[in-house]
Amino acid sequence: MVPVRGVEVPLNLPLVVVAVGYGGLVGALLPGPAYRLSVAPGEPWRELCPEGHRLPLLSRCRRCATRYGPGAWLTGTVTAVVCGLLAVAGGVRPETAVWLLFAPVGVLLGAVDLAVRRLPDLLTLPMAGGTAALLGGAALLPGAEGAWVRALLGAVALTAFLFLLFLVSPDGMGFGDVKLSLTVGLVLGWYGWDVLVLGAFTGFLLGAAVGFARVAARRAHRRTGLPFGPFLLLGALAGVLVGAG
Repeated sequence: MVPVRGVEVPLNLPLVVVAVGYGGLVGALLPGPAYRLSVAPGEPWRELCPEGHRLPLLSRCRRCATRYGPGAWLTGTVTAVVCGLLAVAGGVRPETAVWLLFAPVGVLLGAVDLAVRRLPDLLTLPMAGGTAALLGGAALLPGAEGAWVRALLGAVALTAFLFLLFLVSPDGMGFGDVKLSLTVGLVLGWYGWDVLVLGAFTGFLLGAAVGFARVAARRAHRRTGLPFGPFLLLGALAGVLVGAG
């Protein structure tokens, strides 16, 4: 703690401020990529807006009068909140940089999955590889609070479990969810097996609650598919907040 005008302020407050600003700025750039990637399997990524203009790389078309995709204010706010929470929980530790780096990718994946029930390999596989590599580096630095080998084992365990669910019910569990579980297992396993179980259970619980609510509201049937990626990601966030805190 450091005194600022007579008030005790946590030492990681600058980190939180930077993380929120970073999340807001990067998150505001996500609507363009989200719209590009929100296509059915087998279709090429979008290159044109609904009115036929070529899409900018990292934003929505400024000449298009038609509203499409998520708004920059929404993705920016969500990413800023996520990054702020990660910074508060993680503090000045090597792994916090890894969480902050990939948090916008998680928000982007969630947006695409909500739009078209798809988690593109273009994002899930590089994120898993990057997370594994960077956590390996973080484990070598002073101040790291996790274990890299356990993170790898956690990824294997969670992915194997979701793969079994995919084999049993491919309509309820997509293969993109299985690939996303590589990253989620790495993140949760970093902090411990108890955190892995907690995070995975939280994701399944949230997914089940939303599914039951949709059925109760007659907006879906019991066999209606539900994008599970956002719930996996929320479970990972919950696990980090508990494990790092």
